[in-house]
Amino acid sequence: MPSARALTEHLRRLAPEVLAFGVIGAGNTLLYLVITWVALPIGAVKASVIATVVTTTLAYIANRYWTYRNHSRTALRREYTLFFGFNLIGMVIQSGSIAIGKYGFGLTEADDAHAFMAVTAIGIVVATVFRFWAYRTFVFLKPPVDGHESDLTELDAVAGLAELSAEDEPGSVAQLDARR
Repeated sequence: MPSARALTEHLRRLAPEVLAFGVIGAGNTLLYLVITWVALPIGAVKASVIATVVTTTLAYIANRYWTYRNHSRTALRREYTLFFGFNLIGMVIQSGSIAIGKYGFGLTEADDAHAFMAVTAIGIVVATVFRFWAYRTFVFLKPPVDGHESDLTELDAVAGLAELSAEDEPGSVAQLDARR
């Protein structure tokens, strides 16, 4: 069992990350709710999916370059794919809560818009906790311990970008991989 001092120190180190994640999340949540509200006439589940796609893109950029700016960078393709994968799971959580409201409890877009927004808020809370855990565990790796890892991760990021740009180059590793 960790001591109170160790727990306090861990929470102190975690606080800036939680704060930045929270600010980005709050801004994206407001944008998500606005998009959902505006798109509600096309259907609550469709509106939720559209809002999630837009806010996920903005969240990746903000989290990569603010919340996790000091974390090791890996290949862009890896980070972006994992980030979107975990956001898809978050979208299923959020949209699933709306689907439960619509199909399970019989809510309708015309008569129960405020109830849909409340169900949306519940889904957002659950999905946010999941996303925070997933990002810090799998997407944005922990910062380097002895300083040498940052050199390797910068090379990895450059290699990831080079891999994306060299796919059409004759004899490139990307083309060799594609032949296998």
